[in-house]
Amino acid sequence: PYGIRALSRYHLEHPYICNVQGREYAVNYAPGDSDSGMFGGNSNWRGPVWMPMNFMLIRALSQLYLFYGDSFTVECPTGSGRHKNLFEVAREISTRLVAVFLRDAEGRRPLYGAWEKFQTDRHWRDNLIFPEYFHGDTGAAVGASHQTGWTGLVATLIQLRGGLDAAQLLEEGKRGIFMTMMSGGQNQKRR
Repeated sequence: PYGIRALSRYHLEHPYICNVQGREYAVNYAPGDSDSGMFGGNSNWRGPVWMPMNFMLIRALSQLYLFYGDSFTVECPTGSGRHKNLFEVAREISTRLVAVFLRDAEGRRPLYGAWEKFQTDRHWRDNLIFPEYFHGDTGAAVGASHQTGWTGLVATLIQLRGGLDAAQLLEEGKRGIFMTMMSGGQNQKRR
């Protein structure tokens, strides 16, 4: 619900196991901080949600949509029985990433997890942080708390969600995406 995880939650119960020269190695799902110092302390690419990976996936889906258009659909979310074109899938992932920063029906932001001060204190609740990555199961901030370089990409996702639709993308292509981004969502056609 918070974006695409770096490693599927499937691997929580089904770790990937590889035998190399008689030794067994396993890669399993870890949704937050690493459970091993082998991966550089709290750095973890085995389950959390990383903004740059998601952003690249959204970009790739948008480019593939330019080729396939509405004729190609995939089940989204998997197991739902609902089919969406690749633009709609990209938008779905964007919506999930943006939702990490938004208040839910109870007024809580997934971003702040169990941090009550940030959830409820009027002096802190609207001061958003841009964490290094997000917990794969809860969406809570994990890692360094000020990664505006890549987690700040959420601003571009908000801009694209508000200023680009599927028909416009097909009509204007890659140049249309670029012009929409550069004009703050208000695409002015330049010929």
